[in-house]
Amino acid sequence: MARFKRFTRFFFHALFALLVIGGAAWSATALWLHLAGGVRIAALAVLALTALGAFVARYNRRRLGWLVLAAGALIVGGWYQTITPRDNRDWAAEVSRGVTAQVEGNRVTLSNIRDFDWHSKTDATQRWITKTYNLDQLASLEMITSVWDNPDIAHLLVSFGFDDGEHVVYSVEIRREEGEKFNEVGGFFRQFELVLIGATEQDIVRLRTDVRHEEVRLYPVNLTPKQRREMFMSYVSLAQRLEKKPEFYNTISANCTTAVYRLALSLKSDLPVNWRLVMSGRLPEYLDALGVLGGQGSVDERRTNALIMANAQGEHPGLSYSQAIRAR
Repeated sequence: MARFKRFTRFFFHALFALLVIGGAAWSATALWLHLAGGVRIAALAVLALTALGAFVARYNRRRLGWLVLAAGALIVGGWYQTITPRDNRDWAAEVSRGVTAQVEGNRVTLSNIRDFDWHSKTDATQRWITKTYNLDQLASLEMITSVWDNPDIAHLLVSFGFDDGEHVVYSVEIRREEGEKFNEVGGFFRQFELVLIGATEQDIVRLRTDVRHEEVRLYPVNLTPKQRREMFMSYVSLAQRLEKKPEFYNTISANCTTAVYRLALSLKSDLPVNWRLVMSGRLPEYLDALGVLGGQGSVDERRTNALIMANAQGEHPGLSYSQAIRAR
């Protein structure tokens, strides 16, 4: 019995220390990212004193230590809930407009489709267009992966093709403010809003191949016409939802890959969760395991064949950009 009591006492001491240290670290990161100047310093000082006070209180009176910890958690949690997504910031030009959609029967009109002519990573001739698509002519769905550093991490885009040769690409992205840079840590702490970009391939694919010099690959996805249509309409629903109410980006739970996964659940409600949803550069293997990855040969062979080269249109004069990047 005495041994059990000692174990229980040690367990609760360790749990208390873990909660205080972990909670203080999380709170300090959130305060650092969302506050500035003297307010940030004052808030961090109060946080440090509260954490120290919790340890002192528990040393003298165990229940008091838990009360101090609970009070600190309530205060920080209450403040954190006041951080809400907005749609009226000074956005960077390329994410200043999210795509919007109107549905009339089999026809979907998309507005704010980005069709920039990129001259450099930061400079482009801006153009936003509106197009109407006939869902009865929806002919293809292709996954585009864009790798800039680690081959296991890729940005995911989805391109829908129509019988008339038109393509529209959807891309779930962070909505950066002008001059703001993305960081993975901030993505956990409500630092960035979410935006759904609708774009032409000439804009969003060429930006990555020719301007940013990323490794971009195009993979056909084998779905039935009904599944393609449902996937397209899932993006339409997301566009309409974000138009009504902004949402936060999250590095793990609400990013370019997990958003597509949630949309795909409309096709298959028991779609398995897989580590490749985080290591997004391995999505071809995930799609292959599901039996929907198009093409022939092994996954590695299909990965090699999927690579889009820079200056695709220059290599295939006379073809449209969408035709050129598919010419093998």
